[in-house]
Amino acid sequence: MAGFVSHFTNRLDAKGRVSIPAPFRSVLAKDGYDGLYAIASPHCPAVDAGGNALLTEIQTRLDAFSKLSPDHDALAVALFGASETPKVDGDGRIVISEMVREHTGVSDQVTFAGLGYKFQIWEPEKFREHRAEAQRRALAMLSGQTAPAPLAGGSA
Repeated sequence: MAGFVSHFTNRLDAKGRVSIPAPFRSVLAKDGYDGLYAIASPHCPAVDAGGNALLTEIQTRLDAFSKLSPDHDALAVALFGASETPKVDGDGRIVISEMVREHTGVSDQVTFAGLGYKFQIWEPEKFREHRAEAQRRALAMLSGQTAPAPLAGGSA
């Protein structure tokens, strides 16, 4: 699989930087995206991050709307106007911004969780709770049970 998989928890340094896990940096390099694209998730207290694959998904959704329409512009503002492009330094670190801290509650540690075409940045305890609920939901869906209620924090 050529995507973001697994999860990793890393500690922030004294300057508020954290190392993106090496396997995730490798995916970004293969993707050809120089840097990182990040946006607060509309579904949960995490930040969606990635490169060209994430940007392609966003653009595909935008292309469903007529340009210069109110719906297109609203979605563009929500998905591009509220995003960040943190720089990745030579050691594979990014500075955890105020947007990330406010949306996730991150303080001294960060969990990076792979979702295939993107990864998410989480406060570790919130990720543990989300992962447990996601596993329960996935098990119910895979076993053919009625779809469970949406995950806390939004729709899944």
